[in-house]
Amino acid sequence: MTTMTEASVGAVREFKMPDVGEGLTEAEILKWYVQPGDTVTDGQVVCEVETAKAAVELPIPYDGVVRALHVPEGTTVDVGTAIIAVDTGGGTGVEPARETVAREPAEASAAGEPEQPQGRQPVLVGYGVAASSTRRRPRKAPQVPQASQVPLTPPAPQTPAEPAAAPATAPAATPAAAIQAELNGQAPVTRERPLAKPPVRKLAKDLGVDLTTVVPSGPDGIITREDVHAAVAPAAATEPAAASAAVPAPAPAPSVAAPAAVPSGGARETRVPVKGVRKATAAAMVGSAFTAPHVTEFVTVDVTRTMKLVEELKQDKEFEGLRVNPLLLIAKALLVAIRRHPDINAAWDEAAQEIVVKHYVNLGIAAATPRGLLVPNIKDAHAKTLPELARSLGELVTTAREGRTSPAAMQGGTVTITNVGVFGVDTGTPILNPGESAILAIGAIKLQPWVHKGKVKPRQVTTLALSFDHRLVDGELGSKVLADVAAILEQPKRLITWA
Repeated sequence: MTTMTEASVGAVREFKMPDVGEGLTEAEILKWYVQPGDTVTDGQVVCEVETAKAAVELPIPYDGVVRALHVPEGTTVDVGTAIIAVDTGGGTGVEPARETVAREPAEASAAGEPEQPQGRQPVLVGYGVAASSTRRRPRKAPQVPQASQVPLTPPAPQTPAEPAAAPATAPAATPAAAIQAELNGQAPVTRERPLAKPPVRKLAKDLGVDLTTVVPSGPDGIITREDVHAAVAPAAATEPAAASAAVPAPAPAPSVAAPAAVPSGGARETRVPVKGVRKATAAAMVGSAFTAPHVTEFVTVDVTRTMKLVEELKQDKEFEGLRVNPLLLIAKALLVAIRRHPDINAAWDEAAQEIVVKHYVNLGIAAATPRGLLVPNIKDAHAKTLPELARSLGELVTTAREGRTSPAAMQGGTVTITNVGVFGVDTGTPILNPGESAILAIGAIKLQPWVHKGKVKPRQVTTLALSFDHRLVDGELGSKVLADVAAILEQPKRLITWA
């Protein structure tokens, strides 16, 4: 007798929310890329989720046809909750290795050698894609009228002939050409899922903009933030005359906050759910503020020579193509100060009642992103040369602004720098990241009257603030570290003499 597998009898498999890294317990569904009735393959991305630390795309680990989406967009679910049902019947499912199929000898000889199961390469914690999947399957072109909503119940049963007739269409047009054709009154054109980065998708969701109606202006047809903003004004202008087929004249783009924060009906309050990065940040800051006794010290320093060095390094061939700014030299100054006073690079082990002095520096950089405040860190920053540090800083900032920072990039930090000066703020009293011993705040650098060589002259001046955990760092140690950073910024040649 032949033993049938679950897939061969048309079994429906439930794909559960995985642990996408670092022991996170929940995630929010940002966007579904499939709908009931769509065919999915092993490794295909089916949705984008946001955890407390990053936005990631989830691939499905088997083949089949989507039967139902259990969770709507914008819903936060716990790890282990079923979010999508896939029918793996028809011989297309990929079953786990623990299931075997017993064949009769005649069947086995007719089929030839049995296909060996292939191992999986982990993509996210808990599952992965097949070893043969070297690249993502081309995105399926959804029908335009169904792109704005995702039904939560399975569709009516279809005959096998219905899905087969769908591909018999003209070649897919580019997103820009398809949208222009519709605006000109021509027949709707089936087009691919729009290309956009996670922050842009989040912005479109907040503004209520359907990305399938946005004309992309970025390279390779990628939708930018400006494209989303530009789509808001024409949509509002054409509302009274929706029956007209003419393209409306462009209207001035409104501010970002207007459509997102001002509700219709003149409400006097807006409630914003606390979730994702903002929720995690709030919990971490409360825990840090009420666990570690904070002390903050300040120093105002003349950084004119540092600013001149920044301009000289921009012309150096070693830094060609790299981003050189005051933050680079301030970061290097802090690393030198930590080398001179290694006891500040430590952590408090509450369970063991021990101070853990770390002989490496994972330098955190606080970055303001569309998803909130993130603090990714540069691993082993103490061992990097100045050009290597510049390259790492540039990659860190670019990745954070694009919303591609991974959870691993935000783990294991030892000390942090936060640059409040970019907002025109003179200084502040930063709160420590949990598990770290110190955080340095950089104030705005601006011309101020300063006594230099016995005369009052306009000089480039800034204020530094160092917050530290008083359980680990006493006043003397904290003062020495802050004084060393200030001394290096005042006389950058100390980067050589103290290194």
